[in-house]
Amino acid sequence: MPGRHLPPDHSAGDERTLGGYMAVHSRPAAFEGSDGWSYSVDVATDDTPDDPRGPVGAFLLFLRWRRVGEPGVEGHLETGFVAHGATEAEARAAAGRMTLHAVKAELDALLGAHQQEQQSSRPWWEAMREEGEE
Repeated sequence: MPGRHLPPDHSAGDERTLGGYMAVHSRPAAFEGSDGWSYSVDVATDDTPDDPRGPVGAFLLFLRWRRVGEPGVEGHLETGFVAHGATEAEARAAAGRMTLHAVKAELDALLGAHQQEQQSSRPWWEAMREEGEE
């Protein structure tokens, strides 16, 4: 399916925020992660009935896109809750007020944690090889 290009509607919101960007450009925001992969982001919600901040929590869902072959999603990352609300719409709106800079920082933090996790699960011989290279 070919992509579609719609002109931005700058009256729809503040494109420096996640929700504003999606409203202005009629598509999800996208970033290059610190790992060099392309990611798009959306807001997802889940019930948090025992949370004093609100019964609905919103989190960021980053989809990692394939580099080669057919276009498609190759993986994903999820943040913890970044906002709460009394309703799903309220929680989504609160998350949508995050700046794109803050959203990118969340992605890079997830990637950093994932990279540390990967390194800590390396075979012992790889860790020893790196120690000897110093």
